[in-house]
Amino acid sequence: MSATLISVSQARKAFGGLIAVNDVSFEVREGELIGLIGPNGSGKTTMLNLISGALGPTSGEIKLAGCRISGLPTEMVARAGIARTFQLVRVLPSMTAIENVMAGAVFARNRLWGPRAHDFARELLGRVGLMGRENSPVSAMTYIDQKRVELARALAADPQLLLLDEWLAGLNPSELLIGINLVRDINREGRTIIMVEHVMDAIRTLCGRCVVMNSGVKIADGAAAAVLADPDVIRAYLGDDDA
Repeated sequence: MSATLISVSQARKAFGGLIAVNDVSFEVREGELIGLIGPNGSGKTTMLNLISGALGPTSGEIKLAGCRISGLPTEMVARAGIARTFQLVRVLPSMTAIENVMAGAVFARNRLWGPRAHDFARELLGRVGLMGRENSPVSAMTYIDQKRVELARALAADPQLLLLDEWLAGLNPSELLIGINLVRDINREGRTIIMVEHVMDAIRTLCGRCVVMNSGVKIADGAAAAVLADPDVIRAYLGDDDA
């Protein structure tokens, strides 16, 4: 059995009187691809923010490969080996696609500079379907292509753990199939992934395991097929009448 890569222990995040994440614990092993799912407002993105260092927990602890990362500055968490995409795409609009991805390589665990960074960024853009678009300004790209640039930039950091926050949202059916295959390939190469996603076809296809949150609390954790059939999970999504 593979070693534990990320460990979340009794993580809590309070915003005044609102508890967005309420004493949640789970572990992810090296090479896993898990779905972090739940209805809107359940605390999923807040959990990703805690893992990535964008937010510090009110209490609890998060460890990466046995080393505590909770409470560290975001840049130190990134250097430790965590990269992410965002629910609302975040790119550097004044730069080209390849410059955006090179920025990820420059600030990676194993920093790349100059021609090496350029070649690596070009390779990653091809990988996400943007070959020949390297010098396009991202401000002129479609939303979907900006998402591809953001994924390539995250991969340029060579992360131990990749966090995908609704990366498949907004894709048309053909793009969705391409996206699912891309995420699967990235995982099969050994990359550990936690994906927040509302596209259940993608969750069923990609994830062997799901962690489910509702109102800040973890309500299920197990094999994807069993979790998605759990009455408590169905109730969280659809209400009592459908459970």
